[in-house]
Amino acid sequence: MERVETTTHGHVFEITLNRAEKHNAFDLAMLNELSIAMTTFEEDDSLRCALLTANGDHFTAGLDLGEVGPAVKNGAPLFPKGSVDPLSLHGRARTKPLLMAVQGWCLTIGIELLLAADVRLAAEGTRFGQIEICRGIFPFGGATIRLPQVAGWGNAMKWLLTGDIFDAAEAHRIGLVQEVTTPESLRPRALELAQTIAKRAPLGVQATLASSRTTMLEGEAAAREHLLAQARSLMETDDAAEGLRSFLERREAVFTGQ
Repeated sequence: MERVETTTHGHVFEITLNRAEKHNAFDLAMLNELSIAMTTFEEDDSLRCALLTANGDHFTAGLDLGEVGPAVKNGAPLFPKGSVDPLSLHGRARTKPLLMAVQGWCLTIGIELLLAADVRLAAEGTRFGQIEICRGIFPFGGATIRLPQVAGWGNAMKWLLTGDIFDAAEAHRIGLVQEVTTPESLRPRALELAQTIAKRAPLGVQATLASSRTTMLEGEAAAREHLLAQARSLMETDDAAEGLRSFLERREAVFTGQ
């Protein structure tokens, strides 16, 4: 059985964790399949926004340390060479937007995948934990880098250093998730947001991500240096012309990514 399933909804590419019998714990095969799915999304120009969800009661119980731990210790790569790194740390970077919707347990790599995503939703009752410190190790999938940026130093250290469990309300308070929904409305709401983003001008969406990431990674000055050049480049596109026409004609724009 495939550990990761994919479904296309128009321009939205849904990626679903499918190891519910193991609470979607990530073994090496599942990490590999997730990276391949992300690469498929990245390389298909018809796909404009991705949504990462999970089958079953829980998003993920975290890494299957019995298998993944020794691999990491021995220097094995977590993702195939040349494929997109779902954690956006070491390998090929994603250039198109990713939303996530989580429920049940969302532990360790689940939080780190959230931090690497662009918009994040959680169901009421979701329980989060960056619990590596309780296992004698520390988070190595990006939480030590990104959680202080997202949540602030004190909030991040509270959860990184204790390994304690926190709820969806706390995740929302510290900015780890942007919305908390009922369990029944989680996926429909996430898909609605993904479809809204997918309707927007793809090149403009990608430029927005690129500029924002430059700010995070290289600083405000680096991002500021490229703003006008990026804007002028977009103004030459067919989508910019369509945007102007739709404004003058008082209708919703239909963008092609050209």
